[in-house]
Amino acid sequence: MKKVIIYLLIILLLLIVAVVLFLNLNPAFGGSPTKEEKETYKNLDNYAEGKFINSLPTKLLTSSSNGSEEPKSSKEKPKDISPSVEIPIEHIDWNKINSNKDSFTWLGHSTFLVNIDDKKILLDPMLGPIASPVSFVGVKRYKYSEDMMKIIEKLPNIDAVVISHDHYDHLDYESILKLKNKVAHFLVPLGVGAHLVSWGVPKEKITECNWWDEKSYEGLNFALTPSRHFSGRGLLNRNSTLWGGWVILGKNTRLYYSGDGGYGPHFKEIGNKYGPFDMTLIEGAQYDKRWANSHMTPEQAVQGNLDVKGKNMMLMHWGAFTLANHGWKEPVKRGIKEAEKTGVNLVVPKIGETVPLGSEIQSVDSSWWDF
Repeated sequence: MKKVIIYLLIILLLLIVAVVLFLNLNPAFGGSPTKEEKETYKNLDNYAEGKFINSLPTKLLTSSSNGSEEPKSSKEKPKDISPSVEIPIEHIDWNKINSNKDSFTWLGHSTFLVNIDDKKILLDPMLGPIASPVSFVGVKRYKYSEDMMKIIEKLPNIDAVVISHDHYDHLDYESILKLKNKVAHFLVPLGVGAHLVSWGVPKEKITECNWWDEKSYEGLNFALTPSRHFSGRGLLNRNSTLWGGWVILGKNTRLYYSGDGGYGPHFKEIGNKYGPFDMTLIEGAQYDKRWANSHMTPEQAVQGNLDVKGKNMMLMHWGAFTLANHGWKEPVKRGIKEAEKTGVNLVVPKIGETVPLGSEIQSVDSSWWDF
């Protein structure tokens, strides 16, 4: 019996060593803020006891909410939780993207290539096949008609990459490795720069921001805005980096990108400070009543657009990964229904389609997903 216990302890010890080595040696987990950086965070209102915090008390898991109905059994899944066929990717019109007209191009989930004042801005570049630090475990991208990683090779030089937070479906290690040499600058929330530095991005190419910080870059004005969410890429670094949304202001276009997060009064604060917006890109498509504080329903996303004073909006965080237990078409159906009810112009472009940020925005097709 003593030998069995000893063997079990040895096995347990080896497992612990293996996990520690994996967490420390796998580059996809990224880096950590330095001790000096953590010391500066202690003076911030949104940092307490070594962690970043939300403006409102935010319990990440709840037992009830106005979110989607859960199946009677947690093991039950909707039949259409993922697309049954390959998702067609619109032929990317590089001439439109490289023109001097303001536009945005959806690359799936929460990734956008934005052109404002002839500056190319890439939002949350997650173009890899799996939202995970390893290839054999994690949420896989839906089958697309085109390999999104190959699109990186065709991208023009990027003036700035903008990151909302460090979760795997928003900050992708493989995508950054392929992108970093064609990106002039990175704008990220506090602490996220440590990941980029560990992946070979020079520190001088990174600007870190706290909520409400405003930065000018290449003639554009950027501001990191609050969201109700959380961060972390490993088992032990929850909320060690900040999260948020972004305001991007050009000469003719005012754009708001929400990042991930639950509904809250911060939307009206953003609208009062920076609105109205010509276009809003708002998360609201991977929801569960247990995550009501950290993710929005489509109806809440539409309300968020109204709060920030958006003239046009797009529902994002869908079309690439199944992260919640509802049909993959459900968010866009609910979003369209709520937008029609409230008089919001919600656009639903095809993945890869370039949408002009002007009067032509009304022409965007909204039924490509209905197959």
